[in-house]
Amino acid sequence: MIDPKTKRSEVPEAYTWNLKDMFESDEAWMAEYEALKDMPAKIAGYQGRLGESAETLLEYLRAQDELELRLSPFYGYASCKNDQDQANAVYQDMRGKAMSCLIAISSAGAFATPEIMAIDEDRLNLFYVAQPELETYRRSLYQIRRRAAHILSAQEERLLASAGEISRAPENIGSVFRNADLKYPSVKDGKGEEHALTGGSYGPLMESDDRVLRRNAFETLYGRIDEYKNTIAATLDAQFKQLRFFSQARKYGSTIEASLDRTEVPVAVYTNLIEAVHANLDKMYRYVALRKKLLGVDELHMYDVYTPIVADAARSIDFEEAKATVLDALSVLGEDYVALLKEGFEQRWIDVYENEGKRGGAYSSGNSRPHPYVLLNHKDTLDSMFTLAHEMGHALHSYHSCQHQPVCTSDYVIFVAEVASTCNEVLLMRHLLSKTTDKKERAYLINHFLDSFKGTVYRQTMFAEFELMMGRMSENGETLTAEALSEKYRALNALYFGPDMISDPQIALEWARIPHFFYNYYVFQYATGFSAAVAIANRILAEGAPAVADYKKFLSGGSSTDPISLLKIAGVDMSSPEPVNSALALFGELIEEMEALG
Repeated sequence: MIDPKTKRSEVPEAYTWNLKDMFESDEAWMAEYEALKDMPAKIAGYQGRLGESAETLLEYLRAQDELELRLSPFYGYASCKNDQDQANAVYQDMRGKAMSCLIAISSAGAFATPEIMAIDEDRLNLFYVAQPELETYRRSLYQIRRRAAHILSAQEERLLASAGEISRAPENIGSVFRNADLKYPSVKDGKGEEHALTGGSYGPLMESDDRVLRRNAFETLYGRIDEYKNTIAATLDAQFKQLRFFSQARKYGSTIEASLDRTEVPVAVYTNLIEAVHANLDKMYRYVALRKKLLGVDELHMYDVYTPIVADAARSIDFEEAKATVLDALSVLGEDYVALLKEGFEQRWIDVYENEGKRGGAYSSGNSRPHPYVLLNHKDTLDSMFTLAHEMGHALHSYHSCQHQPVCTSDYVIFVAEVASTCNEVLLMRHLLSKTTDKKERAYLINHFLDSFKGTVYRQTMFAEFELMMGRMSENGETLTAEALSEKYRALNALYFGPDMISDPQIALEWARIPHFFYNYYVFQYATGFSAAVAIANRILAEGAPAVADYKKFLSGGSSTDPISLLKIAGVDMSSPEPVNSALALFGELIEEMEALG
């Protein structure tokens, strides 16, 4: 592990991603940037022509595919360069150029959707007969045409596309502020020793067995955020105002309806999840009571939520060990899957350690041309090993979809985005549990699994409920002030954690450090995805090869059909409450086992 305050230029190359697979140099990227400036005019040349013949429509759709193959690495390179050091003005400018280019191209093609919508159904069917190769695009054309009530005129679509760059401003401002500008003072542990506090180090500090350190990190972080709460609230207010603007422009009844319609997910799936979790809060309260008992504290505070209950079993897991363990655990998915994992590790798909200015958290780029890229901030902890498995699940999902689907259906929708990543985590946990009979180690691992349930099903549902609250506040004309958000968040936190948890005043500000609130009703899918992943992992371990084969069909499905149907291929029916109920039932069973071990 390296010091999180290391300059980017000083990070060993072996632990950085190899962006030369996209562009050999910044100069090569700039050459592509200049070349892409001609694209808006070329796209505009199709305006008014898409309905004239099957050949013209096919030519346009193929041109869009070719453009996507260029834009994916173009934007991916700029984004990765910026994320590896967000304080670097050169790459801030590069990402800005990339975004402007994408907006210009999107604006130029704004005519396409209304023109495709205007093609008569009988005429389009004749197009399929006249040009059978259009069948490749049938699903994509359906996806456009099914939203007829929400598609505007060509001129209005162009205006909305032009506003796209402005609409991303709240998220971009929030990201730069959190990752580049917001600095924290160091904090002391129980022995008076100093520890660096950053966005990336906060999680590991919360896992420390030193309660003084945890409290100091908690209070220092939120004390610092408190100084900027009004600014952060203003960015969230702007975020929901832009969501409201676009949802109203497209004639949706709400911002959540507009968001979920893009992925063919009924709003009821979102609200039903919240209802199901509310009905099972007793299990969460039982977990909190167990944590309080096993930690042996008179009062359980929010800074006690992440430290392992069996602290003596915690150990350092360096990146090399993490890779080896993940490879072993995921061997149940077959030699081909393991070979791809090894390729990612050996060919530097991953940016491993935190450095000064680097974007916090972790992600898989989703850009799979020529392959995915994964950003980590590895901390030599059990949690970081699970993060590696998680993000490589995303990466290989993207890789499979891009390899097996045509360009137009290679990008899977966000509703299924967390399934593969979480399935990897469940398989890793089951692998680790199968390797030990030691009572203390087993309790430590079960605690981690319980924390995964708590953090993914309960916590993300809490976030989803809060996001729904913010959306409704904005739609009712209320301003999202720091005071209003903090009041609602603290009450919600108290509801989810129950009577045995002290809802410290500082936790009311947690909303201010959650980047996902800028992702447009994304977080609920962590909970639904976790539930689906548990079911898939159980089937893989129980049935072996047939279940693995079905799972790989799901991974390779892209957006070739709706997400509910895709998951049915893997043996999971998310139109039923069964996967969520089963996951929550398993949470209760794990608590019982933990109580017995304790």
